[in-house]
Amino acid sequence: MNADQILSEIREANLSYLMLAQSLIRTDREQALYRLGISEESASMIALLSPAQMMKIASGNTLLCRFRMDDDLVWGLLTNHGKTASNDTTSRLHASILMAGRHQEAA
Repeated sequence: MNADQILSEIREANLSYLMLAQSLIRTDREQALYRLGISEESASMIALLSPAQMMKIASGNTLLCRFRMDDDLVWGLLTNHGKTASNDTTSRLHASILMAGRHQEAA
């Protein structure tokens, strides 16, 4: 993949992310804040973006979304291979709780 293709993929991902974020915010604001890991202020701005503004923001060369799993514990819980289905469910729930707690700290 060359540089132009990568930039095109980033722009497409940005636009998809903004459209999803705006839809989530307009549908269920509290769930959106949790699922997106964004502040109330960011949610308010995203909710008011026009399609033209979303296109302009998405056209940058920097990815707008980021991974929220920034430590080994959460990654380990999410990628817990070889565990039973019930253990996998518990691990994913634990990871969700940890990420939700980090969202509350950031907000």
